[in-house]
Amino acid sequence: MVLALRSEALSIKEVDKMQRPPQEDFSLKETNPHLGGGKVTGDKLTSTYDLVEQMQYLYVRVVKAKDLPGKDVTGSCDPYVEVRLGNYKGTTRHFEKKSNPEWNQVFAFSKDRIQASILEVNVKDKDVVKDDFIGRVVFDLNEIPKRVPPDSPLAPQWYRLEDRKNEKAKGELMLAVWMGTQADEAFPEAWHSDAATVSGADGLANIRSKVYLSPKLWYLRVNVIEAQDLLPSDKSRFPEVYVKAILGNQALRTRVSMNKSINPMWNEDLMFVAAEPFEEPLILSVEDRVAPNKDEVLGRCAIPLQYVDRRLDHKPVNTRWYNLEKHVLIEGEKKKEVKFASKIHMRICLEGGYHVLDESTHYSSDLRPTAKQLWKSSIGVLELGVLNAQGLSPMKTKDGRATTDAYCVAKYGTKWVRTRTIIDSFSPKWNEQYTWEVFDPCTVVTIGVFDNCHLQGGDKSGRDSRIGKVRIRLSTLETDRVYTHSYPLLVLHPSGVKKMGEIHLAVRFTCSSLVNMMHMYSQPLLPKMHYIHPLTVSQLDSLRHQATQIVSIRLSRAEPPLRKEVVEYMLDVGSHMWSMRRSKANFFRIMGVLSGLIAVGKWFDQICNWKNPITTVLIHILFLILVMYPELILPTIFLYLFLIGVWYYRWRPRHPPHMDTRLSCADNAHPDELDEEFDTFPTSRPADIVRMRYDRLRSIAGRIQTVVGDLATQGERLQSLLSWRDPRATALFVIFCLIAAIVLYVTPFQVVALLTGFYVLRHPRFRYKLPSVPLNFFRRLPARTDCML
Repeated sequence: MVLALRSEALSIKEVDKMQRPPQEDFSLKETNPHLGGGKVTGDKLTSTYDLVEQMQYLYVRVVKAKDLPGKDVTGSCDPYVEVRLGNYKGTTRHFEKKSNPEWNQVFAFSKDRIQASILEVNVKDKDVVKDDFIGRVVFDLNEIPKRVPPDSPLAPQWYRLEDRKNEKAKGELMLAVWMGTQADEAFPEAWHSDAATVSGADGLANIRSKVYLSPKLWYLRVNVIEAQDLLPSDKSRFPEVYVKAILGNQALRTRVSMNKSINPMWNEDLMFVAAEPFEEPLILSVEDRVAPNKDEVLGRCAIPLQYVDRRLDHKPVNTRWYNLEKHVLIEGEKKKEVKFASKIHMRICLEGGYHVLDESTHYSSDLRPTAKQLWKSSIGVLELGVLNAQGLSPMKTKDGRATTDAYCVAKYGTKWVRTRTIIDSFSPKWNEQYTWEVFDPCTVVTIGVFDNCHLQGGDKSGRDSRIGKVRIRLSTLETDRVYTHSYPLLVLHPSGVKKMGEIHLAVRFTCSSLVNMMHMYSQPLLPKMHYIHPLTVSQLDSLRHQATQIVSIRLSRAEPPLRKEVVEYMLDVGSHMWSMRRSKANFFRIMGVLSGLIAVGKWFDQICNWKNPITTVLIHILFLILVMYPELILPTIFLYLFLIGVWYYRWRPRHPPHMDTRLSCADNAHPDELDEEFDTFPTSRPADIVRMRYDRLRSIAGRIQTVVGDLATQGERLQSLLSWRDPRATALFVIFCLIAAIVLYVTPFQVVALLTGFYVLRHPRFRYKLPSVPLNFFRRLPARTDCML
């Protein structure tokens, strides 16, 4: 039987492969790059920058100058330094009227693009008409020393300036010149020859690689209990009082108090997201609804979050009474605050036991609670090497030609990294390596590629265009193995799915403790407060939206900024919106999950109908053994699962998963469905298109409504067995239960099981095509469908 199941499984796989058309363009490709200069020992590489290809650079550090000659009557000059290597030229900023300037600036020239044998470092005097030459220092490239970290930085030296005739000139320049790699600590802040067309401080800052940290996020719980001694302006009516709470851009309110008096009660929780450092206070106002569109403020209070209690577990914090202040406006005077006796009773705390969700739980990169005291030790290290990209699509036009200025952003946990921007290249090479601590293997690292639209000549108010995104789940990686693959960058457009290029990555997940990692699989996915005091689905959706807004605003304020559109794309903001394509994909995913059960059902139906008599006889023998020896049932099931797992080990995935256009139903999506998916909310489409989509949605909802009604009908029929809704059916069922109880009491269980099994597996000669008696009886039971309007 096992051999038959194996052959059947193999045949299903072959048929599935034959039915699927090849998708080489969207496939994942394994590569074999020359990592770390080729120093490979087994699966682990031995150099410090070992997940990227080495890139050689010529570094020039211009530190300072002294005793520079003046060109005017004051004896001073406006000096700056020009570093020239072949056709490449980099300049420092200039100083006004200074003979001893200090620059401390680094220039990096890619060795692959060096087209000269000498390096010139010229010192010039800034002038309106033409800059004057002061002196220079010339280096032979063959004489420049090499430096590889972790060697200490090369000490700069004083060099005497020479004139154009190679004779000594007045003044000295402190320099350090060396050959190094991208592992050099001067690399991130250096001026790169690849970016020679970019000028200005803002433009240069926008192309450098940076590391960002997400702000520390807290859930703020405001438990509004009651208020006392309120003073409504109209004392002839019962006040309808509620509490409004505002924190930054977040605003929530309680329900109107049921006891309409000057001492209202609510006992209601309001949840907010707050980020350290706390910049804005929590503002609460008690308001009275005096008319349908008119509310009167009875009192306000502002609570700085720095002084709010922090809770790490489920134990409640102490409650406090807060004074309410009322703003009174007197004619002819400025607004002033007058304190009065009204108070509000609240319990406010910052929840440190929750994890603030700013990503979807399906591909979250961090699951730790907010409070650092509750963190567990790390289980390993994730290393990512961003090597290069190939075949990128043109994203914009510059000077009449198509171009792309690409950079990468990677996000894992609270750490975001951004590579430098490679100017005007469809095949950029970054070769940058980053490291994260791993606290949970069931997390996902996200890598996105974007086009930089904020360089010189670009649209300053524009948005960085998305080129594509890759997700890698750490639990799908083998430990201590280097994965080098080229991932397709797929983006869904209103016209359909489009491949924007490929990104070449090297990934390694190193485990520091195998026991701790295995132990994580037995732990809850989220911190325990999510299970002790769970938040509702609507609360989680609202809080996640607020968290993503806070993270995007904070990161956009960094220098250089990680822009809002980049953060929202990496965090998948808007993925909860309705999409016909995504709904179809989820339906087919469910069918894929149920396909195993359907296959087992079909196989059992073939057994019952004796399609293969030998297999049916073997099943009879197996069934007889299990009934006679019931203690073998569970061991047999688990042994069978063990054998299946061992058998499928041969076909285990060798590569990380990647974006699947077929699974996403993106390869054959209808254009109107894609247009609906990219529509704004609320909609901006014409009325006739909205009407058509609404009618289509009603049709789909009608089918779902029918399925839900059928499920409810079957459940109500089960309930009606003993409800005497149909007295004759219930009487028959009760009598049957009594007879069955007597028969089962006097008959051994093994006999009953054998008779039932042989009856189910009986030969088709003894079967009828009509439905069975129990099924006929069940279908005749009443449901409540006839009671619905």
